[in-house]
Amino acid sequence: MNDASIIELFFKRDERAIAELKHKYERLCFYIAGNILSSPEDIEECINSAYYEAWNKIPPDSPADLKSYLCHMVKNKALDRYKYNSAEKRSSDFAVSLDELSDCIPDYREDNGEEKALAEAISRFLRTQDELHRKVFVRRYWYGDSIARISEYYGIKERTAATYLFRVRRKLKDYLKKEGYYNG
Repeated sequence: MNDASIIELFFKRDERAIAELKHKYERLCFYIAGNILSSPEDIEECINSAYYEAWNKIPPDSPADLKSYLCHMVKNKALDRYKYNSAEKRSSDFAVSLDELSDCIPDYREDNGEEKALAEAISRFLRTQDELHRKVFVRRYWYGDSIARISEYYGIKERTAATYLFRVRRKLKDYLKKEGYYNG
């Protein structure tokens, strides 16, 4: 079933919408949440919470890209669970990737429009980067892949992947300064 049909089921308040969403995107959701969380129970809880949130938000929301819409929800649920689980301990690979970004992306957690504008600015920036650099960046910071997994996936050395990430983060920081999002 295509995304438009699934969204139509949501608008009709047909419970098959959740089943179709699950059928189409469950593996991707598990992949995203699994790169952030280690507990299968936490992963499943986050994904189910994202399905529930989609049910409550569609309508009035009518996402143009259902896949991205759902992935964003899953990632946010997993990040919230990760923060809750690791309030006193920070040692996972995902914590390292979050720390890497903390120097170049300001923290906007309030839903006042700034977060969306920042996300759009980051997307504009990434579209200016060469394809491999952009893909490495997205695999690391969106999907939460380790540098080892990224280097294996693209057939590059780990050091090369780390260098790409460093350079893109530095360029992103400069870009966000020029756009007025970062004062540091």
